[in-house]
Amino acid sequence: MIDNLILGFDTALTASTLFYCFIGVSIGMFIGVLPGVGPLAAISMLLPMTYYIGATDALVMLAGIYYGAQYGGSVASILLRLPGTASSAVVCLDGYEMTKNGRAGAALFLSAAASFIGGSIGILLMAALAAPLADFALRFGSQEYFMLMALGLVAASTLSEGSAVRGLAMVVLGVALGLVGLDLTSGTMRFVYGQFELMDGVSLVASAMGLFGLSEILANIGRSERGAPTARITLRAMMPTRRDIRDSLPAVLRGSAIGSFFGALPGTGSTIASFFSYASEKKLARNRAQMGQGAVEGVSGPEAANNAAAQTAFIPTLTLGVPGDAVMALLLGAMIVHGVTPGPQMLTNTPEIFWGLVASFWLGNLILLVFNIPMIGLWVAMLRIPYRWLYPAILVLIVIGTYSVRYSLFDVWQLLAFGLLGYVLRILHFPTAPLVLGLVLGPLMEENFRRSLMLSDGSFTTFVERPISAVMVVIVIAILLAQIVLPLVRVLRRDPAKPAEES
Repeated sequence: MIDNLILGFDTALTASTLFYCFIGVSIGMFIGVLPGVGPLAAISMLLPMTYYIGATDALVMLAGIYYGAQYGGSVASILLRLPGTASSAVVCLDGYEMTKNGRAGAALFLSAAASFIGGSIGILLMAALAAPLADFALRFGSQEYFMLMALGLVAASTLSEGSAVRGLAMVVLGVALGLVGLDLTSGTMRFVYGQFELMDGVSLVASAMGLFGLSEILANIGRSERGAPTARITLRAMMPTRRDIRDSLPAVLRGSAIGSFFGALPGTGSTIASFFSYASEKKLARNRAQMGQGAVEGVSGPEAANNAAAQTAFIPTLTLGVPGDAVMALLLGAMIVHGVTPGPQMLTNTPEIFWGLVASFWLGNLILLVFNIPMIGLWVAMLRIPYRWLYPAILVLIVIGTYSVRYSLFDVWQLLAFGLLGYVLRILHFPTAPLVLGLVLGPLMEENFRRSLMLSDGSFTTFVERPISAVMVVIVIAILLAQIVLPLVRVLRRDPAKPAEES
């Protein structure tokens, strides 16, 4: 592992990679501070720009946006009780109370420190587990890869928040859209309906920008402006007391462990990790009686959890080639565009990219820690940007970014179609993230599915004849059955309605 990390830092410390790492984490902080934008929209907008730079620099910048947003999301949560990202929502409970008690500076400092520690622990776990997981995955055939992708899609759509049925429906829609274009075996066009621009398939850039960027703008039209803090936060006011540090450290360690576990599970990620960490602190914290009233554990624990989860979320994506959420799906798509094969082959074929990316995570977290505290004043000033200025600028960037990929107006129409689709799905409470997962993994699943059937002369039993594949079949069936059985059990356990008393 030490040799691999030396190789990684040799790559990450080059001038261009450091520059793009700084750009990525800075944009991530900016996006995290501004409520309502989110890392998905930012990565979607900047994805076209990465086509003109190297693979390592592109992935480092996009990844920096993702985990940088976890840092920035806590700023608006603490100062305004308005979370910049979903994973920072629980920080509002104690962070904003600390602000009302005149301790906003200490809350911001503890948030930054906890984020750095949690992220660093997640990076160490990823570096330690990457090689063993990749060695295990090298024994996978097409059957195992198909079932692994199916397991990832089912888990991500059913175990995350919201309706499992709606999540599965979005996965199916995404996989269906992934089938548009040239047939992998025969080379014939399918589902293009005379639109030759669809020969290469549905545009990942247009779909991602439309579902997460344009739909966000449509949903926030007419949104009321938020207030901004007027008090000036000095560096001296940001210094925590010894008691703050003593109370925060156990919470940071617990949050890091919780975040590292949930981050690697498909469909869970930073949001669930931060809420689970807060629930744990309400049971285990030294000041648990003060939770919700400005306890430092309510800030440090969840912040460590969401940043540890943001780092360990890369484990299945990089080592197995299976993204656990929509952000990882976009990064997977960026790898494929740049000719990088995600999965165990990445460690053997392009180790400098893999370990350079891992090393850049720690450098990015260090940059965020160093620059986060002095730039608090700038982040506070950005909270004063009116929505009526912010969203038109984002819309222009989205359209330009989509058009610049292939200089095609058809891609702009795709953007509009997916934007309207995303807006309708938001109104109907359908999750859009599983759709993107299905769109990215659909072609890969089809390739491995058809290869498996060709090797077995069309026998579907090939998926249960191999031990690893059979285990994953059982897990997928168990998850699906649980979504049917558990609601029935809850209904049966309810007390029957008492008959009305006779008068």
